[in-house]
Amino acid sequence: MTAEPAAPKKPKVGPIQFLNQVRAETRKITWPSRKETWITSVMVLIMVVLASLFFWIVDLVLGLGAAQLIQIGR
Repeated sequence: MTAEPAAPKKPKVGPIQFLNQVRAETRKITWPSRKETWITSVMVLIMVVLASLFFWIVDLVLGLGAAQLIQIGR
């Protein structure tokens, strides 16, 4: 049984260097426009409505099926 080599350790950075790195990374972020946010929100709302309708119909069908099975068993 051979031991796997240890992963190389990352050098520790000081708080100032860490904050500089965080600031550099936040500059790379591209925020969505107001229009993109609106379109995405409407799409999510539509998908929620469609999913809720689907599950409501499935629940209704399964409920009616269960009621029919109970009626047959009487």
